[in-house]
Amino acid sequence: SYMVPSAVVVLDVLPLTVNGKLDVKALPAPEYVSGGRRPATEREELLCGVFAQVLGLPEVGVDDDFFALGGHSLLAVRLVERLRERGLSVSVRALFETPTPAGLALATSTAHNAVPENLIPADATEITPEMLPLVDLTTDELARIVTSVDGGAANIADIYPLAPLQEGLLFHHLLNEGGDDAYALPTVIEFDSTERFDSFLSALQAVVDRHDILRTAIMWEGLREPVQVVRRHAALPVTHVTLDADTDDLVAALVTAGGTTMDLSRAPLITLHVTPTADGKRLALLRMHHMVQDHTAKEVLLHEVQAFLTGRGQDLPEPLPFRNFVAQARTGVEEAAHEQYFAELLGDVTEPTAAYGLVDVRGDGTGITRGEREFQPALTTRLRDVARRLGVSPAPVLHVAWARVLAALSGREDVVFGTVLSGRMNAGTGSDRVPGPFMNTLPVRVRTGELGALESIKAMRGQLARLMEHEHAPLAVAQRAGGLPADTPVFTSFFNYRHDTGHKADGEHTAAITGIRTVWTHDRTNYPLSVAVNDNGETLTLVVDAIAPIAPHSVTELVHRAAEHLVSAVETALSDGTDLPLASLDVLGSDERRRVLVEWNDTETDLGSVLVPELFAAQVARTPDAVAVVADGTGVSFAELDTRVNRLAQYLIGQGVGAESVVGVCLPRGVDAVVAFLAAWRAGAAYLPIDPEYPAERIGFMLADSGAVLTLTTEEILDDLPAGRNRFVALDSALMRMQLSSAPTDAPATDNNPQSVAYVIYTSGSTGRPKGVAVTHGGLANYVTWAVDAYGMNNTDGGAPLHSSLAFDLTVTSVLVPLVAGSAVVADEQGGAEGLAGLVKASGTFGLVKAVPAHLPLLSEMLTTEQAAASARTWVVGGEALSGTVVRDWLVRAPQSVIVNEYGPTETVVGCCVYEISAGQSVGDTVPIGRP
Repeated sequence: SYMVPSAVVVLDVLPLTVNGKLDVKALPAPEYVSGGRRPATEREELLCGVFAQVLGLPEVGVDDDFFALGGHSLLAVRLVERLRERGLSVSVRALFETPTPAGLALATSTAHNAVPENLIPADATEITPEMLPLVDLTTDELARIVTSVDGGAANIADIYPLAPLQEGLLFHHLLNEGGDDAYALPTVIEFDSTERFDSFLSALQAVVDRHDILRTAIMWEGLREPVQVVRRHAALPVTHVTLDADTDDLVAALVTAGGTTMDLSRAPLITLHVTPTADGKRLALLRMHHMVQDHTAKEVLLHEVQAFLTGRGQDLPEPLPFRNFVAQARTGVEEAAHEQYFAELLGDVTEPTAAYGLVDVRGDGTGITRGEREFQPALTTRLRDVARRLGVSPAPVLHVAWARVLAALSGREDVVFGTVLSGRMNAGTGSDRVPGPFMNTLPVRVRTGELGALESIKAMRGQLARLMEHEHAPLAVAQRAGGLPADTPVFTSFFNYRHDTGHKADGEHTAAITGIRTVWTHDRTNYPLSVAVNDNGETLTLVVDAIAPIAPHSVTELVHRAAEHLVSAVETALSDGTDLPLASLDVLGSDERRRVLVEWNDTETDLGSVLVPELFAAQVARTPDAVAVVADGTGVSFAELDTRVNRLAQYLIGQGVGAESVVGVCLPRGVDAVVAFLAAWRAGAAYLPIDPEYPAERIGFMLADSGAVLTLTTEEILDDLPAGRNRFVALDSALMRMQLSSAPTDAPATDNNPQSVAYVIYTSGSTGRPKGVAVTHGGLANYVTWAVDAYGMNNTDGGAPLHSSLAFDLTVTSVLVPLVAGSAVVADEQGGAEGLAGLVKASGTFGLVKAVPAHLPLLSEMLTTEQAAASARTWVVGGEALSGTVVRDWLVRAPQSVIVNEYGPTETVVGCCVYEISAGQSVGDTVPIGRP
């Protein structure tokens, strides 16, 4: 069957290029006409006629497939609408699963949901709850509403609940607390005269007067449920703006003057700001909130404005109320059915699909950049052909292509993303000519690691068909039904397949009227990434909107390449039955692959061959009198510290410590601990940090497992250490003090090499038994040398606080980085968040603080705003997952600081990946681990 042409076009001559080759682009598109069985019943005859009317064909057979004949979701809306007008109700799922007149003849019915009438009399001066069949309001709630409306009850035409999309928009509006509103959508229009603007304003007011949704305001304060209140009369607010005559960009200045906020409680949710230009023209900023419009509604509005401007307003059909859609949406499918569907779809989803690691869906739409690219004509032709052969529109195919790209961008094979639904399939008669926000965005899921390319498209077709039955479900229902935490978005990107309605685009609408043209328009969204495909019936154009650091043009290339490989895979499957795994399809080109695998991983840096003990010795020689360690309010210079290190090293060598030895260090945070670390190295050994608070059993295991020669401690701690064959040396004993005071002060002749062990540190281990990790001098030198530069510790003061357990590798950063950089280690014996807060209060600004995520909210409570703001230039946070909430809250208090999320197993020497965040930078709910 794959060898049978889907269409045959007869030409007198084949079009050729200048080189004499076939000009594929010049070939006419095939016209799909019907054949086959004729209708046998009146219902089949009616369906065939409506199919032909909607598809623009002379006739359609009973067994002809709607989508194979060029149908798509927008034409499906028109088909459903035309059938409703003829008294037939069509199940959306039936249309997508049996898209033939024969199939629908068995699935259609004459039943429909009756919408309760508006019971508010036209001359009402008082409104009672009984007049409002679509909403349950108390007398007190109604009185609150009436007092807020100019003209009171006499100016209220209707009150009813919000549509699903409006509920989500209100959530984001309230979340911004009066700040920038991503959905107050701006358009700037130029008029050649004041008279032309006045004509436009009159036409727009006439359209507002026709439609209830355009005279609507949203109210929620003091109400159990938000409602929309329709005014009988709502005059368009016009603000005249005077701009600086020397302004270089009048459009930008006018947009700024208009602002980015909108009062949702004032109708209409449309505003105009107008300013004169130097050449006598007028610029008008038209802002229309998404609460009262979607893409189709905007087309309806512009069409009607054009009709009034050209004197054809009286020919427009009778307007239909938006209330009918709200009623259908709330009574069509029970919420329990919505919940069951989404629970089955998303119940086991426990993590969001985050492209580029971005999960913040509460943005205000600022910082969005756009990338566009048109599909290659040959690919468009192949894609449409594959879709027809599968009996689908191109939409399911490109949904799957985006799923494959999203899997690559998120590092997940099981992906969830939003898809934009028109909302007009089940919206009642006349919905295609009613302005208002019918559309909805709901989740779809693709298990890219389990499906073949062909299988995935068939699965997507079925999923979209089932989703259509729930197109009016609030997104909140899907959110609750999934397995994600309540504050985690169910999706962080969405896909929108948009069909050109045949109406003119915005600029063409206004250009058709002499003297009026659109000069600027801007769509905004709160999502960090959105992908749209514009289908005008001939070409397909990709449009990607994204926030930094996403490069939208790169995403368009990925989607185009994925679509090309998907089409090739489906063509193969249709020809020989081999269905390639979807996950095997490449999304990267050779250049991108090299960038990811080679360039981005080319992080090798020449850090030299000097080890940390030598770096410390060099620092002693450079700044012998500078303070190296501060403890208990007393500072020890680099020269004094070096002398103490030499004496202890000489003692250790006398006790048999040398190369390959391990010296335990079980001391409080302070000068002695720092001396012990450095002395072990100078004796040629490695050190083993031990937290004195550890249970004796754990300490005993660590000493035995590491083979420690001896352990340095204090007399107080000694009493709690495990008895046995372990050897302990109390540095504060009288005998030890005497021995150290008489030890030589010159450095012993020992040698460390990059392969020798610098320290042994124990982690919890996956089995519950501590696991020892031996870190070499070479690895340690790489980390410390890098960190000094990366964390800005070169030639800076401020130092770093020592507040963490010695047995935690946070201490490596807190001690060694400042010492080799020439700044001070400031120790606190108390430790923890309390100890760190005390050090910040006493010492002022540190150059670097190493902490765990839990420290930041605790410090927010312990420090004043001034103390937090001056606490440190750089906060290096590691040890556990870092949440975006913690970061955002801290940077509000300390906007001049930088937070670095440092991630890495102990085996990689403290950390191997970093991600920096500064104030004003967008950050999601979970901070990425970043780059190597």
